[in-house]
Amino acid sequence: MSLPAIEVTSLAKRYVLEHESRHDSLRDTLHHAARKLWRRARWGTGFEKEEFWALRDVSFSVQPGEVVGIIGRNGAGKSTLLKILSRITEPTAGRIALRGRVASLLEVGTGFHPDLSGRENIYLNGAILGMSRLEIRANFDEIVAFAEIERFLDTPVKRYSSGMYVRLAFAIAAHLEPEILIVDEVLAVGDAQFQKKCLGKMRDVANSSGRTVLFVSHNLGAVQSLCTRGLYLEKGVCRFVGPIDQTVDRYLRAGLDTSSLAVFSKGEPAVRVDQAAFIVTATSPVIEVDITIRSATARRVAVEFALSTGAGTPVGLATSGTFDPDAMVTLISGDQAQRWRIDVSNLANGAYQLNVQLVEPMIQILTRIECPTLIEVCRGPSQPGHRVMEQAWQAGAVELPCIRS
Repeated sequence: MSLPAIEVTSLAKRYVLEHESRHDSLRDTLHHAARKLWRRARWGTGFEKEEFWALRDVSFSVQPGEVVGIIGRNGAGKSTLLKILSRITEPTAGRIALRGRVASLLEVGTGFHPDLSGRENIYLNGAILGMSRLEIRANFDEIVAFAEIERFLDTPVKRYSSGMYVRLAFAIAAHLEPEILIVDEVLAVGDAQFQKKCLGKMRDVANSSGRTVLFVSHNLGAVQSLCTRGLYLEKGVCRFVGPIDQTVDRYLRAGLDTSSLAVFSKGEPAVRVDQAAFIVTATSPVIEVDITIRSATARRVAVEFALSTGAGTPVGLATSGTFDPDAMVTLISGDQAQRWRIDVSNLANGAYQLNVQLVEPMIQILTRIECPTLIEVCRGPSQPGHRVMEQAWQAGAVELPCIRS
């Protein structure tokens, strides 16, 4: 078995933050001034210091030719990890081993000299990557064509837009044949068509050339379509490393707010989703949802089920009674259990969040709650994105038939 292209062991990064306190009284101000003089005499600075660990004990390895997605919320340590791997910053502790030439695309304009033209910056970046002028010249035309900057090739890059910066930077990084390509969320600056073009190029880089790709993005659809494995970071700690679908599932589950599951207000009806037992096969594209409703009084309500992606995009809505009064549900005083069957045959493969709400049509939403279980739709080979639906519905979602069992 070949050695890993990237090997990270017990990696940690600490930053020391300095603060200058604010005080409301003269006494506190004088006391702080005296402490500040003492700290400056002893430590060389008068500011209070605070330690911040951006990464703690992170370990993983990436094999040659793998495409790995790194996901996590803002502040999770993703960019810090990439900067360490790109040798922009040094780790506080731990060890990294990179076997191959590394090209990084981390921030708009990184590695560019603003006063040089696009042409000159191509050669400058190639030289930084350790390539000869002959190697750069062999890829020059492809880089210019991919970046779509032919008319501005001899213009200083300081006059480029952020989108032009990104196009040129990615084209250089992808075409100069590094063994390891590291790409941060910077691609979000480009338009949708160029992002699609970049994802295709990264896929080609990994599949045809056997090169290693690390990709950071908040676009989970792009991560799942491109990557085979994933790394989930949370507050500087590696929570999970494994197949990309499982990694995204862990990330989405961690973000679910289930604090309202046990909250019932006296005098108000409320709904709790106990479980979402899904049955999704080629012959039965149906999910069964068990809900428990508690109502203080007898009343008639509509029940609505909304399905959305992990990014919060609504994709499906199943209702009973919202538009047809005859289909409304009659509640009795007290607790009652119901089972609903929702047809999800119009949805593409993927993980979805289920929301349930009780509504008095045209009056108010009585209660709304999130199901603590992600629903996985899986029929054969997974396809990226969402299928074009046959029916139109509000906010881009489609109507999903539902019946009460």
